[in-house]
Amino acid sequence: MPDKKIFSRLAKRLDSYRNEMIELQTRLCAIPAIAPSSGGEGEAKKAEFLESYLRKSGLNDIRIIKAPDQEAPAGYRPNILAIYPGKSSAKTVWVMTHLDVVPPGELALWRGDPFRAWVEQGKIYGRGVEDNQQDLVASIFAIKALLAENIKPAYDLGLALVADEETGSQKGIEYVLNQTEVFRSNDLIIVPDAGNEKGTMIEVAEKSILWLRIKTLGKQTHGSTPEKGINSFKAASFLITEFQKLYRFYDLKNRLFGPPVSTFEPTKKEANVPNVNTIPGEDVFYMDCRILPDYPVEKVEKTIRKMADSVERKCKVKIEISLVQKAPAAPPTSTRSAVIQALKKAVREVYQLEARPMGIGGGTVAAIFRRAGFEAACWSKLDETAHMPNEYCLIDNMIGDAKVFTHVFMQD
Repeated sequence: MPDKKIFSRLAKRLDSYRNEMIELQTRLCAIPAIAPSSGGEGEAKKAEFLESYLRKSGLNDIRIIKAPDQEAPAGYRPNILAIYPGKSSAKTVWVMTHLDVVPPGELALWRGDPFRAWVEQGKIYGRGVEDNQQDLVASIFAIKALLAENIKPAYDLGLALVADEETGSQKGIEYVLNQTEVFRSNDLIIVPDAGNEKGTMIEVAEKSILWLRIKTLGKQTHGSTPEKGINSFKAASFLITEFQKLYRFYDLKNRLFGPPVSTFEPTKKEANVPNVNTIPGEDVFYMDCRILPDYPVEKVEKTIRKMADSVERKCKVKIEISLVQKAPAAPPTSTRSAVIQALKKAVREVYQLEARPMGIGGGTVAAIFRRAGFEAACWSKLDETAHMPNEYCLIDNMIGDAKVFTHVFMQD
C-alpha cells in the first residue's frame, strides 16, 4: 500500500491540476480524431499534439507505432507507448486509453459545437470528453503528479494511447500486440473502457457476441389476395416468436454478469414494401445475441438454424442467415489477479467504496488483451454518456480516476 502521507500529497497535487485538466480536455476535443471509415482523418494530428505534450511534461521514453492505413491522409494510424521508469523494470503498470472518437451524429441535438468543449455545472461537454479523454487525461496527470512531487514508483508505469478502438482495433491495440512484445504476463493492465456511476464495477469478463442478419424470402402479391403470395413478414414474425425459446434452451445464470443470463433480442428491422396494400415477398431483421461463456457460440448458431428450418417448412419460405458479428467470449480475468486487487484497494482509498469484479454483455477492448493471454481489468467512474449528443465528463470523475490510477501506480 502507498504511504498515506505521500498519497495525500499526490491527491492534493491532482486537485490543483483541475484547470489544467480541463484545458487539456478542451484542446483534445478540438482535434476530431475520427476514423477514416467514419468520415474522418484518423488520429495522426491528435497523436502529434499528445507526443509533444507528454515530452514537455517530462516523459521522454516514448514510442510511436504506426499501423499502415491508406485511407488516412497521414497514411497510418498512430499508437503511443510512453514509459515513466520506476525503481524496478520487473513489470509495468499500464493504463490503456484510445485516441479516436465517434462522429458527433445529428448536430441539431447538440447544445453547442461538439468539437469546442464547454464547461457547465461541473461538467465538460464535447465529443470524446468521456469516451475516452476522461481517462486519457486522468492517466497523464496521474504521472504528472508523480513527476511534480519527484516520486519514483516501485515499478515502471506505462501509458498506451491507441488508435482505432471505435472501429475494431485492428490498427490499434491488436496491431501493437502483433508488432511488439512490450506487454508481459506479469504486467498490470487497466483499460478504462467500462464502468458505472459509483465506480464500483471492475469489469473482468464479457459475454460472447453474435449478431445475425435474417432474410425471409416469400412471394409478393396484392394485399387483398394473400392466397396468391407468401407473406415474408408474417414468416419473419413467426421466427422472431420462435427465437424467444432460446431463453429456455440456454437458461443458465451467472451472477458475475448483469443481466445474469444470455439474451436473444430482435433489434434492427429493414423496410420491406413501401405501401400498405402489398404483401412483402422479402423481409429482413437482425438479432443481437449476448451469450454467457458457458455456451459455445456455434451451438447457439445451430439451434437458430434449426428453428429457421422449421419456420421454412411451416410457412413455405426460404430463410437466409448471415453473420454480422461474431466474437466468442475471451477468457475472464481472474478475480484474484493482481490488477483486480490493486484496483479494489485504490477505489476503497479514494471513494471509500467496495468495488467488485463483474461481467458485462457489451464488448470492450480489454477482450483483446485477454485473448492474447494478458489479465486486463476495465475500470472507470462514468456517467456513461459515450456516443450520445451532448456527451459530457464529470470533472470530479476525471480527477477521481487520476487519483485511483495514482494509488495503483504507488502500490508495491
